[in-house]
Amino acid sequence: MTETLDRLKARYPGAQTFTFGDSRALCGELLALVRSGRKAATCGALREFEAAGEALPVIGRRDIALDWDGTPALVIETTEVTLRRFSDVDEAFALAEGEDDSLEGWRAGHTAYFERNGGFSPDMMLVCERFVLVEDLRGNE
Repeated sequence: MTETLDRLKARYPGAQTFTFGDSRALCGELLALVRSGRKAATCGALREFEAAGEALPVIGRRDIALDWDGTPALVIETTEVTLRRFSDVDEAFALAEGEDDSLEGWRAGHTAYFERNGGFSPDMMLVCERFVLVEDLRGNE
């Protein structure tokens, strides 16, 4: 049985919920990368946080990643948060995202993602977050 979101939020006070990616397929891929241990970082456009009035990640906070259908999937804990321009993302961070095997691949994939989601500029500010997997909720299904 899947644990309810309300019970998870009670267990992880202050937890925010979010969904990786911008499609069911991408969300599933990214959740699988986190589960495998390959993905330990993520980023988003600062403008999206500001437009939604959403709080930035905070070191030590545990958040709940949702499946595309809104079902709780994972709990992660933020270990690092930096704000940097897209053009200043380094290879170490790009590889920690686990989606590509090179900085160039990361740039190509993320350029396409940001173009689909509000526009891209090499100078755009990103919220870059490193995290650890705390709990895989798939085991509760």
